[in-house]
Amino acid sequence: MVDFQSRDRRTRGRDDEDDAADEDDVTETPSDEDSTGEESTDPEPDEGTTDDETSASPSRSAGVAVVTVADDRTVDSDPAGDAVVEALDGHELVTRELLGRSHDTVQGAVDALVGRGDVDAVVTVGATGVDDEDVTIEAVHPLFEKAMPGFGELFRRRYHESVGTDVIATRATAGIADGTPVFCLPGSAEAARLGTSEIVAEQVGRLGEPGDDPTA
Repeated sequence: MVDFQSRDRRTRGRDDEDDAADEDDVTETPSDEDSTGEESTDPEPDEGTTDDETSASPSRSAGVAVVTVADDRTVDSDPAGDAVVEALDGHELVTRELLGRSHDTVQGAVDALVGRGDVDAVVTVGATGVDDEDVTIEAVHPLFEKAMPGFGELFRRRYHESVGTDVIATRATAGIADGTPVFCLPGSAEAARLGTSEIVAEQVGRLGEPGDDPTA
């Protein structure tokens, strides 16, 4: 005679063992909180750069022509020209000239320089005052397609700290001639160094390039 109760017990016993084995085979994937013991957080943003730093375009290296306008100097004894060259800060000196205080000579020289393919900017020093022989502004200004009065305003504000109200006698100016920035600085070494290191060196690689005007 078949003992159905015994068979049912054996069957239930095997089923219980199978269910237990199935449960053992199932492994749970630990959450971030379980695996570390702490609640996971998103990574902190990189604070090494700011929006302004990533959006600002760096100044490119420029080829610069330096022109000294003076009757009493030579290239070997030209402290103002030396100051400009030393303050170019990574930009390349393409050529350096020394001219007498002649309107036509200065105008012709600057006009030729802005037309050169290797000249990205021109810096003149000297003859920007109010004496009759100070002809640089009168010679260069007619070449400008666009004047940049902000340069002279900023330079005089900075230079005022050194010379006080005497700064009104300097007519330092700048503009764009044939697509090339031209900066006209006074002939003292201090003024030439200040204008070049604090303004020209920073801006000379940005001006004259399409899309580089931050105020447009």
